[in-house]
Amino acid sequence: MFNALVLEQECGKTIAGVERLDLGDLPDEEVLVEVAYSSLNYKDGLTVTGTLGLVESFPMVPGIDLAGVVKESRSDRFQPGDQVILTGWGVGERHWGGYSQYARLKPEWLVKMPAGMDAKMAMTIGTAGLTSMLCVMALEEGGVTPDKGTIVVTGAAGGVGSVAVSVLNKLGYKVAAVTGRESTHEYLRALGADTLLSREEMEKPSEPMEGPRWAGAIDTVGSTMLARVLAETDYRGVVTACGLAGGLELPSTVMPFILRNVRLQGIDSVMCPVEVRTEAWNRLLTDLPKEALGDITNVIGLSEVSQAAVNILQGKVRGRTLVDPNK
Repeated sequence: MFNALVLEQECGKTIAGVERLDLGDLPDEEVLVEVAYSSLNYKDGLTVTGTLGLVESFPMVPGIDLAGVVKESRSDRFQPGDQVILTGWGVGERHWGGYSQYARLKPEWLVKMPAGMDAKMAMTIGTAGLTSMLCVMALEEGGVTPDKGTIVVTGAAGGVGSVAVSVLNKLGYKVAAVTGRESTHEYLRALGADTLLSREEMEKPSEPMEGPRWAGAIDTVGSTMLARVLAETDYRGVVTACGLAGGLELPSTVMPFILRNVRLQGIDSVMCPVEVRTEAWNRLLTDLPKEALGDITNVIGLSEVSQAAVNILQGKVRGRTLVDPNK
């Protein structure tokens, strides 16, 4: 028997509770993993609270990422004792996820943990950190090097944003961090932010074109903030979009694209190819300062996830929150 956070639906409302399960309750997949850590992401906040109806069937064990050790395997790709990481693939939405002491998973969803990394570090990085690294790689692929100018990071105090600020600083970029909470200013400066901008300033509707301020951007917010970032991006700049905390809509025009040759690059970590994931994880091992990990991490147990899910949707969570299913 083991503990898991299980989502049920009653009268159209999603209810989350810690339950005792048996290994026989798990889906019949090829690899059994003993979970050491999962983490709390914005999408986890949506699934646990039932917002947007992301969960396709009930009961569901949420948690879109996990790290742990293989206990049983019917796949030639993994052996008992292998340390593994899982992010994406609809786990926690369509398939039982990481808020559990054990998970049965498809082998193609798993990545072997890089040498020099452990489960706690992997989940401190997690889906948020992987997404951040994919954004940085997209900036590099678009030719946005540190000498080109400042990179603006929206939602900078969140999971994706805080890792992005730290990695960009390590790589030599100047970083402007957007946050709605003055209480996070010292924290963001410690991660490497050179400039701090208010959410209120960046959420104001923009003209189709504004004065150029940014060589590139990592946007986790969307909506009017993304529109303003696009309008303020310099010639041949790259804007990476990986979140929608501010809304689904994009009230922009084609002007930045056809007059400044701005590139809007979508970033998806859910179905990201294994070879790209592998490169990103290896880059994180070298490009994310290890001293930053302790500054951006909070650890909670399964019983604390429901409240934490509400908090992350309300913008009250700073940095990365790990979920220890054994706590």
